[in-house]
Amino acid sequence: MNILAFAASNSAQSINKQLVTSVSKYYKASDVIIEILDLNDFDMVLFSKEREKASGIPSLAYAFAEKIDRADFILISFAENNGNYNAAYKNIIDWVSRIPNRKIFNGKPAFLMATSPGKRGGQSVLEIAVNRLPFDGAEVLENFSLPEFSQNFEEGKGVTNVLFRSQLEAKVRKTKKILKQKFE
Repeated sequence: MNILAFAASNSAQSINKQLVTSVSKYYKASDVIIEILDLNDFDMVLFSKEREKASGIPSLAYAFAEKIDRADFILISFAENNGNYNAAYKNIIDWVSRIPNRKIFNGKPAFLMATSPGKRGGQSVLEIAVNRLPFDGAEVLENFSLPEFSQNFEEGKGVTNVLFRSQLEAKVRKTKKILKQKFE
């Protein structure tokens, strides 16, 4: 199984990248390949119809779509910027959505997450993603929000709060069970 994991953030110090990287370790197995992307590797000119008409769809949009297409399962942790998607993520999906004859996520199962320094843990952006990604072709299997990142997460240990860790692990078990049924 190929797993694609990324933070929907372009921050070099992304707490969402720390979270998604940590959660990806729950899926490690001898028959699993995990690729962790950095959205900074897909930095493109800001989408507009005029730019698309003048220059076409950037090759990086096709490269990102190819990463999705090779994945069997996608893990995304969403950064919340003013209650919404990070602009880098939004720009990438705007460009990928312009590729003819495709939905952005092409039917791939996904586990969506978010974290933030605050008490809501990115719940606003996570709610947007959970509602939007099915229209973009993702099969959302589960979602998880981690509030107060610095108090509930430790590098090398992952989620340290017992309640949140228990919730996360239950969701991981659920997604593993669904994936096992899909890919057996």
